Amino acid sequence: MGRCMKKNALIFGAAGAIGSAVLKTLDKNKWKTIAVSRETSLIQDYADYVFDISFTDVSQIAQTAYLISQEVEGIDLWVYAAGDILSAKISDMRPEEWDRILMANLSGAFYTLHFSLPLLSEGAHIFLIGAVSERLRLPGLSAYAVAKSGLEAFAGVLRKEQRKKLVTVVRPGAVKTTFWDKVPMKIPPDAASPEKVALKIIAAYQAGHQGNLDLV
Repeated sequence: MGRCMKKNALIFGAAGAIGSAVLKTLDKNKWKTIAVSRETSLIQDYADYVFDISFTDVSQIAQTAYLISQEVEGIDLWVYAAGDILSAKISDMRPEEWDRILMANLSGAFYTLHFSLPLLSEGAHIFLIGAVSERLRLPGLSAYAVAKSGLEAFAGVLRKEQRKKLVTVVRPGAVKTTFWDKVPMKIPPDAASPEKVALKIIAAYQAGHQGNLDLV
């Protein structure tokens, strides 16, 4: 983990299953960590700086980026691990539910990255937590499938615009998170732990990975 020593990491969605696993792994390996989440009480002990914000409030995101810039210079590892899911057929889904899922999984990634880019070091590595989007086109998952597919397109454009930075979309299969409580499917017995996903992200950072990272 030598490359990780004394590096700076910024994690959005740091209180979620994958986000907190990444945060704790980095903290254990002596990174300086900045954690941003809606609920921060469970991660206070694992981050050097903690910010509690709503990802739907653009002004809060901008203000948080400014506050971070006063504390840390040069983010080396940037992670967007926030997200949400629901299961509802297109005919039954309320517009506000559609908006919520796209905001959590796609628009939130844009807002947080837009205001974070000035904080990143020249060779920073950006990680977006995606999914194996082609497997998500199932009844009830239209909003989530669209958001995760859109995230990959967003990352593709980002790589062309930010050529000095690395951009990785992490595409895990089933992961043991509370998302399974929100859908009518059963969690597969071989679902990966969030800690395993976190270790794969750190390994991808060390290897200078670029593109989609399939963890299936």
